[in-house]
Amino acid sequence: MMKYNWFTVNAARVGMVAAVILVMQGCGFVKSKFGGKGGKGNGEVGVTNGEITATGRKGWKQPTPYGMVLVPSGSFIMGQADEDVAATQINMNRQVTISSFYMDDTEITNHEYRQYVNALMADSVSVLGEEEIMAKFYPDTTVWKNDFTYHNGDPMLEHYFGHPAFDTYPVVGVSWLAAKHFCKWRTNILDDQRTKEGGYKSFGFRLPSEAEWEWAARGGKQGAKYPWGNPYVANGKGCYLANFKPQRGNFDADGYPYTAPGNAYSPNDYGLYNMAGNVAEWCRDAYADNSNAIVWDMNPDNQNSDEPRKVVRGGSWKDIAYYLETGTRYYEYEDQKRSYIGFRCVMDNLEGRTASARGGSRSRRR
Repeated sequence: MMKYNWFTVNAARVGMVAAVILVMQGCGFVKSKFGGKGGKGNGEVGVTNGEITATGRKGWKQPTPYGMVLVPSGSFIMGQADEDVAATQINMNRQVTISSFYMDDTEITNHEYRQYVNALMADSVSVLGEEEIMAKFYPDTTVWKNDFTYHNGDPMLEHYFGHPAFDTYPVVGVSWLAAKHFCKWRTNILDDQRTKEGGYKSFGFRLPSEAEWEWAARGGKQGAKYPWGNPYVANGKGCYLANFKPQRGNFDADGYPYTAPGNAYSPNDYGLYNMAGNVAEWCRDAYADNSNAIVWDMNPDNQNSDEPRKVVRGGSWKDIAYYLETGTRYYEYEDQKRSYIGFRCVMDNLEGRTASARGGSRSRRR
């Protein structure tokens, strides 16, 4: 009887020790054979003395893309953070998890987009033709007149995309299809350079999913109504915190009658500028009223090429405060071009699939 008790107690102790070791190893306190120096051979030699000794290949580290900031992974309650005043019932609350990614700290600017269309005219005009490039990918400057009836948009039409005065302002008049093509071109030029240098290809630039966009816009503030928090659109001094339509007919009250420079106003806690206002932003998702019911709760993403409606987030210089809320969602057709819709790019962060131990940014525009 005593022997049985001794065996039982000690077996339990061994089990507890083993469990502690497993927990410590899972939390990174104990190095596995892949993380230490004890393995035979190295990453270049996969088999040594008849045994598989391959460990992680050396020399790779995912760099922060130029002009982007690191958005950490995390879980949050996605959806409307305040009363749904429009009674849309299209963004009900739901907890989701988002993996880490990099995001442009500002919307893509006129001067950045100009590099793209110039490259198309120089390299692809023989394939696509100048007419197709101008029709599909060149910003439609006529949006400054066509979007608003009885509006004097001529100065913006003539100067907004081409004049140096607007170089650091967000590009507009770009369709979802053109924004997606820009991401592909941006990926190609980066990968071409890395290939020449004998490096690894990137994970590619793309448009953010709307779940990624909302997670990034909140800046780590759970339940935030706006990227800067709750509940007001102005600070204690009465200064507006974004570029939108703060008063009826008074677009200039926030400091800018139309758009503002990409890095105007203060960034949110992730270092992202103008996630509310300035220009609304294209997301990758196809629009659906019931998206919460059809997407997964891990990295939700509704890609549907048969649905021409694409999600738009963030509100713009011509919108009231409701559209600036992090939980407000709406759509535009993928081939439409507007004077109030732009975009920014993201790139997956696969280094550990988490950013909890990393931080910092390298911005091109501050």
